[in-house]
Amino acid sequence: MNDERLRIREIFYSLQGEARDSGRPTVFIRLTGCPLRCRWCDTAYAFAGGDLLSVTAILAEVARHGTPWVCVTGGEPLAQPAVHTLLQALCAADYRVSLETSGALPIHAVDARVSRVMDLKAPDSGECERNLLDNITDLRRHDQVKFVIASQRDFAWSVAMTREHDLCRRVDDVLFSPVHAELDARQLAEWILASRLPVRMQMQLHKLLWNDEPGH
Repeated sequence: MNDERLRIREIFYSLQGEARDSGRPTVFIRLTGCPLRCRWCDTAYAFAGGDLLSVTAILAEVARHGTPWVCVTGGEPLAQPAVHTLLQALCAADYRVSLETSGALPIHAVDARVSRVMDLKAPDSGECERNLLDNITDLRRHDQVKFVIASQRDFAWSVAMTREHDLCRRVDDVLFSPVHAELDARQLAEWILASRLPVRMQMQLHKLLWNDEPGH
């Protein structure tokens, strides 16, 4: 099965910029393709292109960097069915694996050892109707839920979703993140404090360090 091929836009080594493992040296495997078109998307270059690589070849490239943390991202990685073979192989090799997914595709088949970082799309993304809410019932404690927030409307929606679905009890980490260069981070911090929700605010470390330079 390790001869299965995936279309890979890039594999690179950097600091994890978001979520639970923020700041850790991580290998990123970015898969090509995404069925969504979020208004603030910063990885539109991953919608097309890339190379077909076998799972064996991908694991060899990951091993070259010598870190236990691996993030499988996109695009939308679950749009390629062979991603499940890749995730299983990474876990079998004892990597600490996270998967960044939009939440618009089913997550139930993802290897239980993977921490699924599910990005629920707020209204200003333009893709709110694509959220597959059945995914929420599949969440496990070590999964993570992320809200990318562009406005007070997005914040109010994120708070309502967090409360309605009791997300802070379902998963260890609920993450609120401002859209870079669009929502003032201090403003989001003040809204979070006023809400009294036990969520974690995050900023995109890679953008603070490298802006939008390729390979970070």
